[in-house]
Amino acid sequence: MSTSARIVSQRVRLLPCLIACALTACTVGPDYHPPQTHLPENWHALTHAGAQAADTASAASTALAPRAPTVAVDSDPDPRWWHSFHDSTLDALIDRARAGNLDLQQAVLRIVEARTQMQSAAAQGLPNLRASASYQREQLGLKGLLQSNGVYRDVDQLGAPNSPVNAIAPGAGPALQQRASDMLGQLTSPINLWQAGFDASWELDLFGRVRRSVEAASANVDAARESRNDALLSLEAEVAQTYLQLRGAQASRDIAERLASDARDTLELTKSQAAVGLASTLDVKQAGAALAQAQANVAPFDGQIAQAANGLALLVGAEPGALDAELMRHAPLPDLPARVDIGLPSTLARRRPDIRQAEAQLHAATASVGVAVAQFYPDITLTGQIGTRATNASDLARWSHLFYSFGPAISVPIFEGGALVANLHVADAQQAQAALAYRRAVLVALRDVDNALAVYRSDLSHRDALATAVDTQRSAFDLAKERYAKGFVSFLTVLNAQQQLSQVQAQFVQAQTQVATDLVALYKALGGGWQSAA
Repeated sequence: MSTSARIVSQRVRLLPCLIACALTACTVGPDYHPPQTHLPENWHALTHAGAQAADTASAASTALAPRAPTVAVDSDPDPRWWHSFHDSTLDALIDRARAGNLDLQQAVLRIVEARTQMQSAAAQGLPNLRASASYQREQLGLKGLLQSNGVYRDVDQLGAPNSPVNAIAPGAGPALQQRASDMLGQLTSPINLWQAGFDASWELDLFGRVRRSVEAASANVDAARESRNDALLSLEAEVAQTYLQLRGAQASRDIAERLASDARDTLELTKSQAAVGLASTLDVKQAGAALAQAQANVAPFDGQIAQAANGLALLVGAEPGALDAELMRHAPLPDLPARVDIGLPSTLARRRPDIRQAEAQLHAATASVGVAVAQFYPDITLTGQIGTRATNASDLARWSHLFYSFGPAISVPIFEGGALVANLHVADAQQAQAALAYRRAVLVALRDVDNALAVYRSDLSHRDALATAVDTQRSAFDLAKERYAKGFVSFLTVLNAQQQLSQVQAQFVQAQTQVATDLVALYKALGGGWQSAA
C-alpha cells in the first residue's frame, strides 16, 4: 500500500471517533425549565361578590329577558364557543374568516418563516460539501527571476567553444544549450491551469452552540405558532362581536320602526279626537312632531348596519358589499347559551395563546444565553479537499493529477475586546425581560377574565332591569292611550308615556347587544377558539 493510501486509511479510521466525540459533547448554558405559574384557586370576580361559581345572574325573568345563563367553573370553556349561540350564519362567517382573513394568512406565513430559520440554524451543525471547478491562465513571472540569477547567461555559455561540456563531449554544447533554452521557454510561457474537486467542512458542535441555536429557533417557531393562534382567537371574537352588533342594530331599527308606527297610530287617534272636539290643534301638532322624531330615529341604524356588514366583509377577506345578500335580511339577536363554562384559573395558562407565546419567547431567550456562553469555547472544524489539477482539461481524469488535503482546525477566542462578555450580558438581560413578560402575560390574562366576568354580570343585571322597565312602560303607554281615548287624560300624558317607552326600548336592545358582546369578550379572555384549528 502506498504512503498516501495508508494516510487516507488511518484518517478514515479516525472519523468514527471524531463523530462519537461530537455526539457525546456537552451543551453549555442554562437548560430551560417551564416557569412555575401561581394562579388563584377561583376567579376574583366570583369570590368578590360572594358567588359560589354557580348562578351569577339575577333571579328576575321576564318575557323579554329569560333567565340568564349559569356561569360554571367545573368545566373548561368550549373551544368552539360560538356554536353555543346556535346561529348558523355566525358559524359560517367564522369558518369563512378562518379561511380568508388576510391578517391570519400573514400570521401563518410568519410560522413558515420561523420554521425556515430553524432549518437554517440546524444546517450549521451538518457537514458542508461543495463541488468546485476552475480554469486559469497564469503567467508565473519566472523569466525575470531566472535572468536576475544568471540562468540565461549560464545557458548561453553552454554553446561557447571553451564550455566545459565541449571539453568533456566535443560538439555536445550547442545541443545542450538548445535543450536548455527550450525548457526555459516552457517555464516562462503562460500556462493553462484546470482544476476540479470537492471541498468539505464540518464544525464539531462540542459545546452546543449550534444545538442551542436550533433550540432557540424551535422556540421561535412555537412563539410564531402561538401568535397565529392569538390572531385566530381575536379574529373569531371580532367576527362574533361585529355580527352581534349588526343584529343589534337591525333589532334597534325594528324597534324604531315599531315606535314610528305607534306614533303614527297616536297621530291618527289625536286627529280623530280633534275632529269631535276632544283634542286641540296643539295636540295634533305635538303628535305630528312625535311621529317625525320617531321616523328620524330610524335612519341612523342604517349606517350602523352598513358599517357592520362591511366590517364582516373585511374580516372574511372580501370586498365591501359582498355579504349584503345574506346579512341585510333582518334577524334577531342570537339567544344566550343556558350555561357558560369558564373553568378554573389553573387552566388559563394552557388555554391563552398570548401566555403560551410568552413562554415560548422565554424558552428562546434561555437558549440564546447558551449560544452566548458557547462563544467562549473553542470551535473545532474538520476540513478536507480533494480533486485533480492539470494544464490540459483532458488530463483531469488521470489519477496521477490527484491532490487532497484534510485535517482538523481549531479556533480559540483569546481577546475579543469584551464583545463576548457583552453578548452574554445582553442575552442574560433579554432572558430576564422575557421572564417578566411571561409573568405580565399571566397577570394580564387574569385581569382580562376578571374584568370580562364583572362587566358581563353587571350588564346582565342592567339588561334584566331594563326588561322589567320595558314591560312596565309598555303597560303605562297602553293605559295612557286607552285613558286618552276616553278623555280622562291629556295628550301630554300619552306623549310622555310614548317617549319614555321609546327610550327604554332602545336602551333594552342596546343592553341585549352589550350582554352578547360581553359574553364573546369573556370567551376571548378565557382563551378558547384556536384549539380546533391549531
